[in-house]
Amino acid sequence: MTDIGSFYFATEYGHNVVDVARDAEQRGFESLWLPEHTHIPVSRKTPYAGGAELPKEYAHTLDPFVALAAVATATKHIRLATGISLLIERDTITMAKTLATLDLLSNGRAILGVGGGWNREEAEHHGVEWSQRFQKLEEQITAIKVIWANEEASFHGEHVRFDPIWSWPKPIQRPHPPIVLGGETDHTLRRVIKHCDGWLPRARNPETVVRGITRLNELAQEADRDPESISVNVFAPRPDAELIDRFKSMGVARIVLWLPPEDRDSVSRRLDGYTRFL
Repeated sequence: MTDIGSFYFATEYGHNVVDVARDAEQRGFESLWLPEHTHIPVSRKTPYAGGAELPKEYAHTLDPFVALAAVATATKHIRLATGISLLIERDTITMAKTLATLDLLSNGRAILGVGGGWNREEAEHHGVEWSQRFQKLEEQITAIKVIWANEEASFHGEHVRFDPIWSWPKPIQRPHPPIVLGGETDHTLRRVIKHCDGWLPRARNPETVVRGITRLNELAQEADRDPESISVNVFAPRPDAELIDRFKSMGVARIVLWLPPEDRDSVSRRLDGYTRFL
């Protein structure tokens, strides 16, 4: 069975994210995904991946983990996910505690969606060496899982290093909350196989996702990993019944549908329209 989730740019001017989560949960949506941008540099050379002018909401996003913690206290069942968190811009030890705390407060509903990002200037403001961002990301994912799994944790990599530490709470989910990686390249798929529990491809080009699923299964078999252990989470496809049914027939774990960062009526209309896919 394919779950249907929702993606929302939580801002200070749009419909309150807690109410969005309540409304989505009441209608039967399985998850709520929030993106992350700490800021948008005023002087930016990196082109927007969407191809047009950067939408207003990118500079107005709420902190996703604070927002999801608020959602956790107001809901009971909906999964709480980042889509995506820019892990490379965050401290690794702090991130392990943040996500474990969210998992505890939500009684095991957290999902950590991560990626390397597209905005070079934003990352560099956080001290990230752009050409090394994926190497850092891989180390961070590994180190976070080490912290979650051990009473005394240590890690010594090129980008992440710490001597033995104590860090609680540990996540409720075992062995840990799902970690899913965004992106569509072959390098992304290989990182999913090596480090993650799932793949989070954007569905701007549905055929890229279809080919990626085949390739992901091939890579899993080459690595002697069960393809069933890797979830495919299709991100923001067109709300077209034929396309949604196609993804469902391929056995994807989850389809995440976009919600407008607007007022309550706009969000509610979109949620109501999406219920036909549940």
